[in-house]
Amino acid sequence: MKIMSNKFLPAIFVSTLLLAHSPVLSASIEDSLPDIGTTAGSTLSINQELAMGDFYARQMRANAPLIYDPLLIQYINTLGQKLVAHADSVKTPFHFYLVNNPNINAYAFFGGNVVLHAALFRYSRNESELASVIAHEISHVTQRHLARMMEDQQRKAPLAWAGTLGSILLLMANPQAGMAALSGTIAGVQQGMISFTQSNEQEADRIGMQTLRKAGFDPQGMPDFMQILADQTRYSSKPPEILLTHPLPDSRLADARNRANQYPARRVPQSQDFLFAKVRIIGMYTTEQRSYLEQILENYRKGTAKEQLASAYGKAILFSQDKKYAEARAILEPLLAKQPDNIWFIDMMTDIDIEQNRTAQAITRLQNALQKQKDNLVLQINLANTLIRAKQYQQAEKLLYRYTFNNPDDPNGWHLMAEAAAQQGKRHEELSAYAEEMALRGQFDNAIKYLSSASSLVKLGSYDQERYDARIDQLRQLQQRYSQYKR
Repeated sequence: MKIMSNKFLPAIFVSTLLLAHSPVLSASIEDSLPDIGTTAGSTLSINQELAMGDFYARQMRANAPLIYDPLLIQYINTLGQKLVAHADSVKTPFHFYLVNNPNINAYAFFGGNVVLHAALFRYSRNESELASVIAHEISHVTQRHLARMMEDQQRKAPLAWAGTLGSILLLMANPQAGMAALSGTIAGVQQGMISFTQSNEQEADRIGMQTLRKAGFDPQGMPDFMQILADQTRYSSKPPEILLTHPLPDSRLADARNRANQYPARRVPQSQDFLFAKVRIIGMYTTEQRSYLEQILENYRKGTAKEQLASAYGKAILFSQDKKYAEARAILEPLLAKQPDNIWFIDMMTDIDIEQNRTAQAITRLQNALQKQKDNLVLQINLANTLIRAKQYQQAEKLLYRYTFNNPDDPNGWHLMAEAAAQQGKRHEELSAYAEEMALRGQFDNAIKYLSSASSLVKLGSYDQERYDARIDQLRQLQQRYSQYKR
């Protein structure tokens, strides 16, 4: 099930992969260092960070080209949560987002939100390299670097920092206006901010490598990925986007390599899911890189058993993208016969079944898979989508009621709920679902307008009307709370 992206939102500077180098420490000393990243309580409480993070996330959904592909979202969140489980000082939930952007970048913001650019999959050769990027960003969050930066700047230049924060928020909502405002307010505190951020990067490198190792990944993944970025700078006329403003000094790469070398050598098997995710994201979301993917698939065809499987899966993707569904099916059927529970194969075969009007076959396959993996969100959303294509709207609606209740922050569920309701002529439920989708994008005025219309369509004093009116009150409270961030 492929979900399309939103509009473009530029990455902001609050947290980046690469800035400064960090000191070399032995593993024993490194692990015993005190936690210095959970201060900043005088500026922001954890609850305030969570509220600001929710505001940012809504603005990002409205403006960024987010990839809502259920398979890829499940993959990066599974990988991210594995790292979070081995991180220290975790005080917030974590959410991981994927942006369809060809430039290498990643950043974190308030409330445990981590954003990864799709280009990371192109340049990461294995899961440890990708995980090193995520571990670095997780460390920015656990060490509360943005809150500490606010505290530092508020102490040095409170008026200037207030303007800068407002410009960052404006930048997310309106990139052109925000950038102009930002350039005017940041000049007076730029050097102090850069110095503070360098300190953050040193800490994120050190703690990120600890997390990477504890989670079972190869610590060499961090310096190996830094080397990839360094090579991009050395052999390309245009360095990676992130290095234009945050250069990678040789000393930082050397320090990361020395620190990784102090850990025992660890041979981590190649991740099959990583290989599937890599070919999927390049094949389905970066169509201009078709020849590059074809070369990767050819290399994988000659590689290990896992790489050969990823090559076959990638070829099926290319056939499907070219609407050659029979050819794609011919590749996938023997793969599914050997691995009937493989969710990557099930998801793609479902799409092919829908295109070839074999929805009954897809529904049976998904229902059988759900008997073994009843809590799998990818299977659930695929089944709901397939039921709608099969015109089984009531069954889809029943499934989506549970799905949206358990996953209220997934726009996919609300979008399908609206479609299922519309097909049944349930206008008030259609409007209510669209309102939730709008609210997730911070479009509170439109969400309230839709809910008000839904309320007017149902019986006066009914449960539905009470439910819609109560939700309107909730959204108005959110709108009022978040209005302070737009000043």
